Amino acid sequence: MPFRVLVDVIAVTHAAFIAYVVVGGFVAWRWPRTIGLHLLAASWGFGIILIGFDCPLTYAENWARQQAGVAELPATGFIDHYLTGVIYPDSALGLVRVLAAVTVLVSWLGYLRLHQRHRRMSSGAI
Repeated sequence: MPFRVLVDVIAVTHAAFIAYVVVGGFVAWRWPRTIGLHLLAASWGFGIILIGFDCPLTYAENWARQQAGVAELPATGFIDHYLTGVIYPDSALGLVRVLAAVTVLVSWLGYLRLHQRHRRMSSGAI
């Protein structure tokens, strides 16, 4: 039973990480010091998709699943198991990836604009 709970905790953590990759730039609008963390998270998240980095959360969940005596995630990973075909159809995967990338880009552009405005206001130039 404790390993089944661990599976759930890791899965929730994994989902939260993915959500942070997508919307963390907007979080930095409110808390600018978090932009560095978001840059790291987004780089890692996109690296997993574009380059094929291994995700340590997938390994951790698979280990906990083994200990709990349940089937591991499929070789295609967390997103394919929990999101693709569940939250959105398989045929929309490419669109979802593009929308996630655009969302991150918009959040970064907004962050840069806000940061520049703040710097101008701090220097006295309006």
